[in-house]
Amino acid sequence: MPRVDVELRIAAPPDEAWAAVADVESYPGCMDNVESVTVVERGDARHRTTAWSVHLKGSVLCWTEAEVLDHAARRFDFRQVAGDLGDFSGYWAVTPAGADHSTVSLHVDFDIGIPLLSDMLNPVASEALRENAAQMLRALERRLEGRRRVDSPGGGADVDAGVGR
Repeated sequence: MPRVDVELRIAAPPDEAWAAVADVESYPGCMDNVESVTVVERGDARHRTTAWSVHLKGSVLCWTEAEVLDHAARRFDFRQVAGDLGDFSGYWAVTPAGADHSTVSLHVDFDIGIPLLSDMLNPVASEALRENAAQMLRALERRLEGRRRVDSPGGGADVDAGVGR
């Protein structure tokens, strides 16, 4: 199953970065590629179900995911329970990176759900998801650092992105 790993060092303390990452309902207000995120069920402080709609390479990808938040570890795991892909799971994490900095990372495992076309489409989907995840991290950075900057192709923030199988 393909995996997409993206991380970004942000000039924000870990607790502040974690609060921004965990507040998924605010994503549409700061991320151009996120059309909507709605919490559809809250089990308790650690469990919720969210519905997502995200622009991805000219299409809109929709899914509902179950999330488990670990506030102490500054991590939340998710897995698709319904949606456009055959499988979609992963986690967001925030780790300290110095006194007032954090590393925010997003890791996604996915399968497009079309076995006969997976060899051809998974690499294309991997690149699209990697680009989308990097855009999300840069948007969080802009929000946390309180500044706007114009992203240039291949430039701007230092995003470390990896795509693997």
